Amino acid sequence: MKTKILIVFVLFTSFLLQAKGEYSVPNVSSGSAIFPVVITSPNSRLQLKFTRHPDGEITYSFTANSKRMITNSKVGLTGIGKPVPTSKSTRSIRSIWKPVWGKRATVPENYNELTLDLKTYKIIVRAYDDGVAFKYDFPKEEAVDDLTQFNFSGNYTAWYYNGENANIGPEQLSDCSDNRLPVMTIKVDDTNYMAIHEANLSWGEPLVLGSKKNVNLFTIASKPNNAWKVIMYGNKPGELVDSHIIELLNPLPSKDLDFSWVKPGVAVWDWRIAGAQVDGFKYDMSLPSWKRMVDFAFENNIRYLALDADWYGPEFGKDSDPLKGGKVSQVHEIIAYGKTKNVGIWLYLNDVGGRKFPIDLTLKQYGDWGTAGIKYGFMSGSPAEKNERTRMITELCAKNHLLCDFHDGPVHPYGQMRTFPNAVTREYCQAQLDGSTVLEPKTFVTSVFVNMLAGPLDMNNGLADLKQTGRIHSPAYSTNTTLAGEAARTLITFSGVTVIPDIPESYKKHPEILKFIASQNMPWLESKTLMGEIGEYIVMARQASDKTWLIGAATNENSRELDIPLTFLNTGTYKALIIQDGDTADYRTQNESYKTSHRAVNSTDTLHVKIAPGGGACILLKQ
Repeated sequence: MKTKILIVFVLFTSFLLQAKGEYSVPNVSSGSAIFPVVITSPNSRLQLKFTRHPDGEITYSFTANSKRMITNSKVGLTGIGKPVPTSKSTRSIRSIWKPVWGKRATVPENYNELTLDLKTYKIIVRAYDDGVAFKYDFPKEEAVDDLTQFNFSGNYTAWYYNGENANIGPEQLSDCSDNRLPVMTIKVDDTNYMAIHEANLSWGEPLVLGSKKNVNLFTIASKPNNAWKVIMYGNKPGELVDSHIIELLNPLPSKDLDFSWVKPGVAVWDWRIAGAQVDGFKYDMSLPSWKRMVDFAFENNIRYLALDADWYGPEFGKDSDPLKGGKVSQVHEIIAYGKTKNVGIWLYLNDVGGRKFPIDLTLKQYGDWGTAGIKYGFMSGSPAEKNERTRMITELCAKNHLLCDFHDGPVHPYGQMRTFPNAVTREYCQAQLDGSTVLEPKTFVTSVFVNMLAGPLDMNNGLADLKQTGRIHSPAYSTNTTLAGEAARTLITFSGVTVIPDIPESYKKHPEILKFIASQNMPWLESKTLMGEIGEYIVMARQASDKTWLIGAATNENSRELDIPLTFLNTGTYKALIIQDGDTADYRTQNESYKTSHRAVNSTDTLHVKIAPGGGACILLKQ
């Protein structure tokens, strides 16, 4: 009788979940016959197989489309007792996630899940159509070492995150003899790509990968944490870019927090304008310049103005008070002025001021002032401490209705924009205009396939004057791009706040380029990486909130011609504005040549564009 009641309960629960758009039926087994165990993706193309060996060691292998890419790799922890298999359980989820903002308005959330109970800890595994992930459920900080390996089946090619520098790679796996930082993007062959990262790092040290020369084996060089270890997969590198697996492995927002106020968008910025002179006016980082920037933002449907360092005193000054110092009265005035124009104001906060003064009170005051968000710079501490502080600041910002952007060697993104949608971007890259080294064209078209897989990036693209003469904070080197390429990069770089660095007058000289940037109305309804190769080029399409489609194409140091199919368009005719490099454009000469054209197109058309070395193309499609 009890068995019948249990069966009826499970079937009834399944019916209710299916009615909600979810499907979850647990399947539990126990005993010594657990291994080998296999979990597959919903589309059956991906497979993760776990095997227990006679000595008690547990290994896994990863197969995609019948091709084994990771083989005989250890899993497990040391220091918390010998694992003894006691039971396994499975479930399946079929649902839809509707993010507050992101790459698209609706995201399928479909996965199969396996839980292996090893008595002293658990291994939880999920298989999605675009990757697999596993994590260890164990008492916090009790484990000594993480045994996880990535034993690749061949000597593949890889690229890695490298701080605020050019990415490492392309590098053969067997040539690596040092630690590497994720994201690690891997080309198996022309139709198989992977990436290694982590998701939902709620505590502990961020992932570091270790390797030795002449092997294809990577291990965990960081201390154990409770994050998901993620193997992303795609037939093309663009499929990795379009994936949501990192976000989906994070929990949904707390029901106690309201995120309806979170509005992604474009922001103008005061850091690079300082020193520019035009029509008898000299820009600096103070109220008169801020008002000109707000007026320009208002006129062009730009959502924010970001105020950078030194507004409350020298940013590293121990006595600089982030609530009372420097130009705080001017800040109050520009926030009030911005409200009259529906332009929000971001404020910079350095870690020195963030630590000397109570951070909870500081962020509450910023919220009370009506500040839109904070840009937090130069966080100190160990990797684990930085992770804990980043999470704490993000949560405080959420409570005070503040967006947040972390700069200067931040903890890598790991999908927390799902749990905290106010976490809109990070400088997890070599930013184009917020450092002291030149961003090479090949670095841009590498980082979008590596760094950007982790989450939104603040890269500061979008100059409208390539010379940048007279700027106080301008780099003493070439901007290494073209005007069309600059505009395209603003679209290609996924971010919840797209920070553009130039003065209004520079943009007004190029009305078509300004129109392209101003048309980037977020949140995006859809995003599609149309084509591209790591370190070579990328073509990205995004649909704005008003249903306008925008396409951005960017290349490395090589010129190229591209045929861009418009098959993603809905039926009907669109008016296309096409901006591409001029015949003499070249990143090496800072030549600002570009040309524009207009034509009617539909989903059966293909657009041919010519891109200069280091350049790009922009396409605006309206019905």
